Amino acid sequence: MQALNPIGWPRPKGYANGVSAHGHQIFVAGMIGWDADERFHTDDFAGQVRQTLQNIVAVLEAGGAKPAHIARMTWYVTDKREYLAALPEIGKAFRELIGYYDIAMTAVQVAALMEDRAKVEIEVTAVVPE
Repeated sequence: MQALNPIGWPRPKGYANGVSAHGHQIFVAGMIGWDADERFHTDDFAGQVRQTLQNIVAVLEAGGAKPAHIARMTWYVTDKREYLAALPEIGKAFRELIGYYDIAMTAVQVAALMEDRAKVEIEVTAVVPE
């Protein structure tokens, strides 16, 4: 994969403006902060993000992929202020579980998610080199 950051643009913090990749694609549905038994263990925003990232890693592994193969992430959050306040803890969980990769990312605040206790939902597209 190659990060796409136009010349003269400031380097984004924690993501890439775009990513170019070739290979086998894996699409991960929106994951939320519950465990494999669909139980929430916390209502803490950063805690739900950590669990969501763990769920993403598990789905990637089931498809023969690793976090390094993630090309794109879309984050849906129910409260941008809560998200911003939790950024240090989110960053720590991201580095531990995903790594330091250039990923095209979007974050959107939404009115609600389908599961009432969910505070974040993340979709992922990964590309495994052939």
